[in-house]
Amino acid sequence: MTARRISAVVISYGAREELRSCLAALQSEPCEEIVVVDNASPDGSADLVRSEFPDARLIANDDNRGYGAAANQVVLASSSPYVLLLNCDTVPKPGAAAALAEYLDHHPTAAVVGPRLVNEDGSLQPSCFPFLTPRNVLLVMSGLNHMIARVPRLADRHLPTSEHLVAGRVPWVKGAALAVRTAAFKCVEGFDETYFLYGEEHDLCYRLDRAGWETHFTPAATVMHIERASSRGREAAVSEQIFASLIRFYRQHYSRGRLLRLRAVLGLLMSARIARDTLQLSHTRDRLRKQELRRSIAVWRRVLLGRLTQAPLLEP
Repeated sequence: MTARRISAVVISYGAREELRSCLAALQSEPCEEIVVVDNASPDGSADLVRSEFPDARLIANDDNRGYGAAANQVVLASSSPYVLLLNCDTVPKPGAAAALAEYLDHHPTAAVVGPRLVNEDGSLQPSCFPFLTPRNVLLVMSGLNHMIARVPRLADRHLPTSEHLVAGRVPWVKGAALAVRTAAFKCVEGFDETYFLYGEEHDLCYRLDRAGWETHFTPAATVMHIERASSRGREAAVSEQIFASLIRFYRQHYSRGRLLRLRAVLGLLMSARIARDTLQLSHTRDRLRKQELRRSIAVWRRVLLGRLTQAPLLEP
């Protein structure tokens, strides 16, 4: 069977209950093997795997190595032709693994294929994106996306606002769930481990593109994704990591001129966010909301001033 040509690798950190749902769903997928790489979760996720899913192979790291490094531990040593990489807060719908393996079988130039992602309520979760040029950063990270989504012709042409119904080549797909061709993954030496979290899939697809490989999307497979289940309560740290990874990507792959244009775009975006959150701060009386707004404003200021923490670890 085609699905036997694919292994499933789940990267786990701090989302024990979501991990249980993910592994339960994988039990019905005829994968070659199921591997869980736990990045020293503080909530007993590794014990859950040992006690409830003994058939899954567990790699329990002593510290939080980040998503890319954890994935590399397995994929770079894998003998399976394909590997389905999953966040622990995902639930693959029946047949997802087989559909992704079959897609890679029929598209030999595809190194990565992403499934259709949906939220808990079944609504679409955008998972296909253009490479993040300064223009696209402005579109994706501002309210302009919402405006584009209201104009049918524009929405269909802009990947993040499209309906995600057509299979084919795309620049990059969200790393919450994606299948990789193991040979291609090894060809570019896997994920760049300098990306602790966020941005590693963008970087991987970019490097694969430069190496002559392609990234694809198919709606034939569906995966439910609970966004940021393992980072609840640490939204400011998440935001800081996203921007740190974006700037790292520019420094590695783009010209100084493009980096300067990115900084100009981020300056505009951060100034708007500081003004918005400062206004909200002056009108809210909720203590926890005030703390959240102050943390966010501090991040927007660090982005604006170019003083981002280089590797903010998302620890509890």
